[in-house]
Amino acid sequence: MRASIEKRVSELEAEYREGQRMLAELEAKQADLRQTVLRISGALQVLNELLATEGDPVTDGAERAPAAASQEAHE
Repeated sequence: MRASIEKRVSELEAEYREGQRMLAELEAKQADLRQTVLRISGALQVLNELLATEGDPVTDGAERAPAAASQEAHE
């Protein structure tokens, strides 16, 4: 009886250590993911501020192109 209990204790201790290792690994991944999301959030904020202050660069370029073509036609 004692031997089977000691064996079970050893098994549970091994499972506990493995669980602790996995938990530490997941916590590290979580921290990395938080940093990535924070960087993305910062980039979004900067780009949205640029759009708000300067307008949409794609639209601005499209609006300038016909005007330039019109001036070239007059020359």
